[in-house]
Amino acid sequence: MRLGISTPAVVRVPGVTAAWEDTAGVGEVTRVAELADRLGFHFLTCSEHIAMPPGIPSPQLPQGRGTRYWDPLATLSWLAARTTRIGLMTNVLVLGYHHPLAIAKRYGTLDMMSGGRVRLGVGVGTAEEEFRTLGAHFEDRGPRADDAIRALRAALSRNDPEYHGEFFDFSGLVVDPCAVQQRVPIWVGGHSKRALRRAVTLGDGWVPGAPDPEVLRTMLANHPDRPEGFEVVSGVGGALDPLADPAGVEAAFERASAAGVTMVPFRPVNRSLDRYLEQLEAVAGLDLFEPLVTG
Repeated sequence: MRLGISTPAVVRVPGVTAAWEDTAGVGEVTRVAELADRLGFHFLTCSEHIAMPPGIPSPQLPQGRGTRYWDPLATLSWLAARTTRIGLMTNVLVLGYHHPLAIAKRYGTLDMMSGGRVRLGVGVGTAEEEFRTLGAHFEDRGPRADDAIRALRAALSRNDPEYHGEFFDFSGLVVDPCAVQQRVPIWVGGHSKRALRRAVTLGDGWVPGAPDPEVLRTMLANHPDRPEGFEVVSGVGGALDPLADPAGVEAAFERASAAGVTMVPFRPVNRSLDRYLEQLEAVAGLDLFEPLVTG
């Protein structure tokens, strides 16, 4: 199984994040990223919310989304400078908050600076209050997101992008620098059937959160048209404890793989930074761990 890490401390979600993460800062996050990089994890994550009223509900987070979200561009840029090979994943950017050319320029620059390590997780977004605060379009955010993904694909790896769509239209301009990857992976977030369809038709992968494996298996079975190399980047339902229960962790990964998951953002049971680091080493020592190989 190819594993990434669900980066600790960069978000604070009630009932999910550990207590030590409340006061953790850049030093602790850097130590986690550097170890994950050395061990061969495939990616680390950073999510996006810009200005959140407290207490906003979420279908997948019964105690709410929380309000702490480190800025993904600043965070991933710092961690790019402190690592050498681990992928840098947005999990996820809200498409409606940005013009596609702004994403292409900012994350294309990060891709160039990191040597081609950007993994662009994107989503439609559901926090209506945040959309209103930012002056973003909420009611038609779905078709706007579809058009934005198409525009991103046209713009990410070209200095002279051209695109003519329903909501976005550009040509005769220069975006320099641009991404160095010939095709920056675009992984589409969301757990609905519509999100999966969007991922299959417009993206390179799907980030559904952490659905039940049987639900996931059924949804994927309805899309045999998935393109070659299509990634399913999904959690396994909760925090894992490879130190105390390695067999249980392996069984969870095997269930996920059988359901169609190709990559897992690992989130361990932990009570301190040191315990978190020990858990990374423990899961990397399991037979099923498939380390990142570069060069």
